[in-house]
Amino acid sequence: MMDKLNVFLKPLVPFLAVAYSVAVIYVTALPVAGDNLGLGGELLTWLLTLAGIVLTLFLVGRVEPKMFPTAGRFPLKLPKISLVAGLLLIAPLWLVVEGYIVYGITSLAHSIQMEPLAYTTAELREDLLSSVHAVLLAPVLEELCFRQMAISPFRRRGAQIIVCVVMAVLFGILHVRNFPGAFLSAIVYGLVFIWSRNIWCGVALHAGRNLAVTLLMLYSWLGLGDMQMTKIPVIFLPDSKVILASVVLAVVGVWVIKWKR
Repeated sequence: MMDKLNVFLKPLVPFLAVAYSVAVIYVTALPVAGDNLGLGGELLTWLLTLAGIVLTLFLVGRVEPKMFPTAGRFPLKLPKISLVAGLLLIAPLWLVVEGYIVYGITSLAHSIQMEPLAYTTAELREDLLSSVHAVLLAPVLEELCFRQMAISPFRRRGAQIIVCVVMAVLFGILHVRNFPGAFLSAIVYGLVFIWSRNIWCGVALHAGRNLAVTLLMLYSWLGLGDMQMTKIPVIFLPDSKVILASVVLAVVGVWVIKWKR
């Protein structure tokens, strides 16, 4: 009976994962919706997200492997610190590459009006507050939901990649105006998860990418360089100094990963 149920449920897993993800993300976003902004709303969002992470860890760590034994091939154990550190260092280069890919693809459809990236102190303070969630919490919850929960039940590599693409489309749709960038990033995070069989590698790359965005906000606010951006879709085009720094960090990141292998 259980085998028949598994055969029926497995094709639905990606869509069940998305339904669960939307519900959890909607609940965590409620405190900062509308006029309920500020530190109090952010703190409540952090607490709700932590609760969502704990619940999701229980589902993917205890419940899902019992229903789909294949999911046990993707354990939740932490990887080597050197691998996490290396991926964090590589992440800024991915942000740069993502921006230019999205810019190139979007330019084929219509002209893009880029604007200088500028922040007032008030805008920076608000964005820095929300970046705590974007760097430390959101990547964990999103990777658990959109990658671990959706991909791990499938044994064949081809099926895993297909699910990865499906989840990337759905992940992009949820990010609305940032669909191209979110879709591309989700593909990368999914492939990293499939390759490493460890969700924390994707979390590290995801968190590093979001951290790079935060650092670019500070870079722009301090007037250290010229950044260009557009909001629909979200595209960051850094100056040559940022590009050079991201390449250097990526080289160091690859060295750290290989050196400590």
